[in-house]
Amino acid sequence: MSETPEQPQPGPEQPYQAAQGQQPQQPGWGQPPGPANFNPAGGPPGHGGPPGYGGFGPDPGAPWGREPRTGEPYGEKSKIIAGVLQLVIPFGVGRFYTGHTGIAIAQLVTLGGCGIWSMIDGILILVQDSRDADGRLLRS
Repeated sequence: MSETPEQPQPGPEQPYQAAQGQQPQQPGWGQPPGPANFNPAGGPPGHGGPPGYGGFGPDPGAPWGREPRTGEPYGEKSKIIAGVLQLVIPFGVGRFYTGHTGIAIAQLVTLGGCGIWSMIDGILILVQDSRDADGRLLRS
């Protein structure tokens, strides 16, 4: 007959001992890390960013980033380039860049409203949340 050795019971000299075949867990800790509670952002489970987004790399829905206050994705055109083109070349070039061809042609024909219209328009492009012809925000 073979006898199985008895497991010693935890006492003051042995504060914590796991049962045979089980992984020891320290008191006060949650579940060990695993696929169910893995969070790539490093915080508690369920706090990794927008749904469907793992927290790594660019957001596929907004390759040029998102506007911080509203979360709206930016377009591919730059607000700074459009405003500087409008100020430096006062014939609607900044509006051609953003795709607003109607305004651009009007500024070209009137020589930018003698330069005043183009200058005001360039400043407004730089200061406001401007959009391109497709309605996407210009990135800064």
